[in-house]
Amino acid sequence: MDKKYFNDAIIGNEFMKASFTKKGELLRLCYPMADYKQYIEKLETGVKINDSNLVYLHDDINNEYFQDYIENTNILKTEILNTYFNLRIVQTDFVPINENILVKNYKFINESNIDLNINFLVHSKAITGLVNDTCSYCKNDCLIQFTHDNSICIFSKNKLLSYQVNSASNNFKDGVIGGKDYIGLSPDSSISYDLGTIKPRKEANIEIYIYINNNENICLLNDLDVEIERFRKIDMKKMLEDTKKYWKKYVKDHDKLGIEKSSIDEKIKKIYNRTLLLYPLLINHDTGGIAASLETDEFKTKCGKYGFCWPRDAVFITRAFDILGMDDETEKFYKIFCKNTQSRNGRWEQRFYTDGKLASCWGYQIDETASVIIGVYDHYLFCKDKKFLKDTLKMCENAIKYLEKYVDNMLKNKYKGAEYGYDLWEEFEGLSFYSVSSIFCAYDRMIKIFKEVIGLYSNNRLKKEAINKQLKILEEQIVIIKDFALKTFYDEDKKSFVRNNIDKRMDISLLGAVVPFNMVKPKEKIVENTIERIDMTIRTYTGGYVRYENDGYIGGYNPWPIATLWMALYNIEKGDYDKAIENFGFVVTSCSEYGFLGEQVDNQTRKPAWVIGLAWSHAMFVIVLEKLKKLKLL
Repeated sequence: MDKKYFNDAIIGNEFMKASFTKKGELLRLCYPMADYKQYIEKLETGVKINDSNLVYLHDDINNEYFQDYIENTNILKTEILNTYFNLRIVQTDFVPINENILVKNYKFINESNIDLNINFLVHSKAITGLVNDTCSYCKNDCLIQFTHDNSICIFSKNKLLSYQVNSASNNFKDGVIGGKDYIGLSPDSSISYDLGTIKPRKEANIEIYIYINNNENICLLNDLDVEIERFRKIDMKKMLEDTKKYWKKYVKDHDKLGIEKSSIDEKIKKIYNRTLLLYPLLINHDTGGIAASLETDEFKTKCGKYGFCWPRDAVFITRAFDILGMDDETEKFYKIFCKNTQSRNGRWEQRFYTDGKLASCWGYQIDETASVIIGVYDHYLFCKDKKFLKDTLKMCENAIKYLEKYVDNMLKNKYKGAEYGYDLWEEFEGLSFYSVSSIFCAYDRMIKIFKEVIGLYSNNRLKKEAINKQLKILEEQIVIIKDFALKTFYDEDKKSFVRNNIDKRMDISLLGAVVPFNMVKPKEKIVENTIERIDMTIRTYTGGYVRYENDGYIGGYNPWPIATLWMALYNIEKGDYDKAIENFGFVVTSCSEYGFLGEQVDNQTRKPAWVIGLAWSHAMFVIVLEKLKKLKLL
């Protein structure tokens, strides 16, 4: 698979997701979840015009491109003008809400003064592997690329002109494909359609469908034909309108902050609406798991991959869900995903697939466990439903028991280095200020949870006694934890907190002790000293913040929207609103042209530099936006 690091645009429905380049080339096709699995290694389209060589739609020197979403939808429109032939192609990509099929509509408009004879070609190279080998099969005017488990079906309502199932790459470049085989061992295949002659000022249309079939549910040899014919009979024009209406209504229904273009920066509105449209594409609607993003680096050439659910990240994201009126999605995350992924000892591991299966990890982070308790109580503050607290109480009790054992070993200095787990950024192994602050906050939230639910056990004396006993322990321990944190991570030479006692670097996660963990106050002298040092060391010349001193992740000293928005949250807590708006403004101006926020920002271009459409970045944006709006600062 080619290394394709940037998903410029993302579309989909509950089960199928697709990402594209700015030129309309399909990058990734995922089904039935955002994180598992992918099917297409490469999908290329092109046209042979009169006697020309192939003109690639997404890579030709004579092509000019314009792309945008249809407003307030997950429908992508790409216009391609070939200036040599004066042929305009309007490509519309969407996934219907109730059908798991990618629809690619092409309109060809002849803007020249001569007749244009058009052959349209599609080349598909499916992902294959040693134990999941992909073969190709052409039947009933449909290209089927199949493995043991699934089939990728590429077809149209139009009849095929020609096809080639074996090793079609080279022939595709010439624009002439063919062969004797109807079935073959290759995952590299092409199909073509004759669109006829288009007169000047006239147009022709074709729709290409990509359907992923589960071979266990629908038999590849016989029943699949019936399903393909069913798709061919669907009125896709009506389906497009229905999809348009659905997403526009979705945005309207979830616009809980009442953001209007007329009263706010247009880019803020664009990011806000794109956030609303991105989140339903990253959620596993069965379990409540939330993918950090659509995958960016399958081969782990630059990172450890992103298409997973980190409980800690998801807790930030569920705060944004609550703000956006996505209460059901939040509850599903805690009541299904978190319950199903908690280990018997009460801990949550580093990351999971969104269906709840354990994903590849390289250690654990104690803040993952602490964060879930914090998130449960924070959701209660939104929903005010004590039944939710009762439903998740056992889970939180198991988590706090694990944290108590961790704290006991921490205070007795029984752990050494790696036994403490990784820090927030998954790089430093040892005790960190952020991790201890998260434990403090988890204790605080657990105390509040117990006080809220104890009245629900008025007829259960033993449970009330157990809660009161636990409350006493937590109330004593939380004081000790705070004292330990303030003494352990205070650096006498710097007169500030440091992120750990090994490298003693300044780190944006030091702000966690103020917000969201509320362990210290924003105007305390030691906190202000820490902020001053952060500003001197990790604030870039453009006004954004990197994560920590000498942060070289992905090869550059790039600001992070997460870090910069974290500073905005601190400045809001402190009451320094001008600085908060400045922090927020940096992130707003760094969004992509479609309103996506990245993980990092290129200091030169002020555009996303890595992982476009990071759910955590969008969550921090929503959290800050709500606070600024409540304060009437926007």
